Amino acid sequence: MNNSSALEYRIFKFNMSFYYQSTIIYFIVFVLYAIIKGQFLEDSFTLITRDPIIYFFSLVVLLSILSLLYNLYLNRHIEISDSEIIFKKGVWKRIIKFEEITSLRITREKKHFKATAFTLVRIKTKDKKMSITFRPYDYENSHLLMEEIKELKNRVGN
Repeated sequence: MNNSSALEYRIFKFNMSFYYQSTIIYFIVFVLYAIIKGQFLEDSFTLITRDPIIYFFSLVVLLSILSLLYNLYLNRHIEISDSEIIFKKGVWKRIIKFEEITSLRITREKKHFKATAFTLVRIKTKDKKMSITFRPYDYENSHLLMEEIKELKNRVGN
């Protein structure tokens, strides 16, 4: 694969800001609770380690860090070229040629109600019974991704 073929793909990466923000918030709450619950005695600070809430907060912070690392490992993204759309998630890869698409639906696109966060895209293909459903809002540059999907819908013609 040379650089010219790599340039024709438009890549939309999964938005990881929720995982970053939640991990930071959980850690800050954990540290604040530990400081408030700790004891200051004669110019020294003693952390109370037998508090079950400290264990709970540390478990929440640990799970948040693990989910962040897991999603970083998955490296979810969508690649769109002039002839195909590729869904990647870790080692899983699904390539859909535009000719294989039987229907493409964009939900929550009504005249009076345009909630972009809840918009779903459902792609059905000829050979698969299951459709691929994803939310464009979950990806970086979601507006550009929606424009690409709308252009693809016009191209497929359903």
